[in-house]
This record gives sequence, C-alpha cells and structure tokens, in this order.
Amino acid sequence: MDKEDIRYKTYVNILHEELVPAMGCTEPIAIAYAAAKARQVLGEKPERVLVEASGSIIKNVKSVIVPNTDHLKGIPAAAIAGIVAGNPEKKLEVLSDIDDSDKRKIREESERIPVATEHIETGHVFDLAVTEYAGDSYVKVRIMDHHTNIVLIEKDHEILLNHEEALSFHEKTEADRSLLNIKDIWEFANCVELKEISLLLDRQIRCNLAIAEEGLEGDYGANIGSVLLKTYGNNIRNRAKAKAAAGSDARMNGCELPVVINSGSGNQGITCSVPLIEYARELQVEKEKLYRALVLSNLIAIHEKTGIGTLSAYCGAVSAGAGAGAGIAYLCGGDYQDIIHTVVNALAIVSGIVCDGAKASCAAKIAASVDAGILGYEMFKNGQEFKGGDGIVMHDIESTIEGIGKLGKEGMRETNEEIIKLMIAN
Repeated sequence: MDKEDIRYKTYVNILHEELVPAMGCTEPIAIAYAAAKARQVLGEKPERVLVEASGSIIKNVKSVIVPNTDHLKGIPAAAIAGIVAGNPEKKLEVLSDIDDSDKRKIREESERIPVATEHIETGHVFDLAVTEYAGDSYVKVRIMDHHTNIVLIEKDHEILLNHEEALSFHEKTEADRSLLNIKDIWEFANCVELKEISLLLDRQIRCNLAIAEEGLEGDYGANIGSVLLKTYGNNIRNRAKAKAAAGSDARMNGCELPVVINSGSGNQGITCSVPLIEYARELQVEKEKLYRALVLSNLIAIHEKTGIGTLSAYCGAVSAGAGAGAGIAYLCGGDYQDIIHTVVNALAIVSGIVCDGAKASCAAKIAASVDAGILGYEMFKNGQEFKGGDGIVMHDIESTIEGIGKLGKEGMRETNEEIIKLMIAN
C-alpha cells in the first residue's frame, strides 16, 4: 500500500482518533465531561442538576465506580465529580487532576446538590444532556454519538453552540471508516511507517499493561485474572486472558490509572492490546512485530465495531477478542489466511454474548472473548474452520463482519431495551 493511498492516510488517522487515553469507564466519564463543561459555562456551582441519558448510557453507568471519587457509583457521582473538580479541557481524562481535598468536596456536594436522572430515547443510542441550574440561570450541554462529541451548549435560552442537526461524529471526522476492510488492514499493518504511530502504540502498551498488572496485584471486582491464574496455571494462553481480565476488573472498580481505548471503550482497548503484549514477551519477538500486531488487532476491532455502533446489546469484548486473536496469530507467524479464519472462527464462537452494562462481569467476558480468539487461531492451524452457512458465518470475512454489524445494531435493538428495563427495575 502506497503512503499516498487514501486508505493509508485514513488508517493512520483512524488510529490517532481512536487510541486515546481515558480514565475510568467512558460512559460515566462522558457525563463528568458534560457536567464539567456546563459548570465552566455556568460560572458557578449549580443548585440542582438534570441528567438526561439514553438507555445504553444508563446501562453502562449504573454499576461502575467513578474514578477519583472514593468509590462512588452511578450517574449522580459522575455529574458531581465533573462539577466539583472536572477539567473539561482534558476530555476523557476530565477527572485526572482530582486530589484528596477534591474527593471530600465531591462527597459533600453529592449530599447537597440534587441530581435527577431522566431516561430519554431520541433515536441516538448514545445521547446525553446535562443541565445545571443556579437561581434563574441554567446551562445545558448535550453530547451525542460519541463520548466527547458536544453538539449543543445552551445558556439561558441562548444557543452558544449547535451541531444537533450535523452529521454523526464518525461522518464528520476526516477518517472514513467505510474504507476499512480486512485485506487492506493486513496490507497496512505490514507496510505502515511505524514512526507515524509508534508513540500511540507505546502509550497503549504502557498504560494498558500497567492497569492489567495493577488488577492482578490489587483487589478489584471479581478478581477474574487471579482466579484464572490460580485455577488454570501460568501458561501463556491463560496469562493472556488473565491479564486482560485483570485490567478490566481494575478499571470497572475504581482504579485511577488511565487506559488507551479502542472504539470508545477502555475494556476493548485492553482486550485488543494486553494479550498481544503478553504473547510478544513469551515469544520474544522484536518490538516492530508487536507494533504491527497491535495495528492489526486495533483496526480489525474498529472495523467490526463500526457496523455495530458505539453502544449495543452486543458485547464489545467479542469484537476486540477477535482482533486480539488476529494479532496473536500474527505474532505466531500467521499469514493472511490465518488472520481471516481466526476472526471468523472467533466471531462464530462468542457472538452470543450480550452487553448488560459496565461492571465486574465484563472481565469474565473479556477472558472468554480472548480465549475464543486464541481458539479460533488454533482451530485453523489444525485444519478446522467454521464455514459459510454455519449459523451467522457468511461466505467470506467481510460478509461475516457485515452480518455481525446488522445483528449487533439492528437485530439486538429490542434485546438492548429489555436489558435496560431489567437493569432500571433492579
């Protein structure tokens, strides 16, 4: 692939857009970001707050700890943290500058400032508005389609910013994700000038490995990583699953270390990277090969997720696990055929996993998805594969990914609504 090819430039841009750091689960962080921005525009602490959110956001905020809040959970905690100590200039790291004094203030203001939550459905799976009131004044900040995509800022009936009728976030970006396909991703991964992306990948390696190791050393969530190691031993396949799961457990349960995300998700960022880092250590491959494997894993996961959308009842770990399987196959010397069959096999195995919000069990789903990615590769190495006509497996890789996208976005729409109803009632 020539460097002047539009696909080459687009793939570089996609990686720069997607592989960004975030602290904590990205949905509560989006609420904190909107709240911090509203407070900045309001110019004073609000007396009350209204958070309007689509069901998929409510689903992903309900059960996770908001970082730097002394283990507070849920929408009110995220909003108050953003109001009291959030720095909107830092976007998905909006809560990264909080100190112990700020944590005390967050807890105090959580008791003083009422936060009402309203479930809205506007046709956008990702839709969030935070309105802050002080006396006769108010500010409303709306985020839509993507975690930092502010489309409306309104103060006292004056529209300060209005992009509500604009194209969706990914349609507005320079990087056209419709150009993604597995064959071109494979070619790009093998030819990309690493100096254009090495800083991104170094940050992903550094951040995501750090939180994975913290997850194993600490006591977070269900401690899936520790359970795996104690139960099944220290072989490379188990370590790859355990470290990825441990990173998720830490992230879902209050760890304040940042994660480099993929497709808007820290869990998917961890899944796409940590198993590859562990395999690269075991195989003692050169850094360049790990970089190229990470390019492959990240872009395949993004390609799969593009058709599904930002939030869905389809578990994002499945897409990331298939990407990880492809990256591991590459590290083990696999060729293009190995890659495409690994992805198809992995998707055939675990595409039934549903997303019922962000919480401790995400770690176990990550472990299962990474295992499916590795099994998908091992199957093909041993002359076995799932073929077109086997359930949702189509006649080729792109048709299969397209079908998975329709399943996750359209087919599971009602499933998502039922999950949200169950979670709100609980």
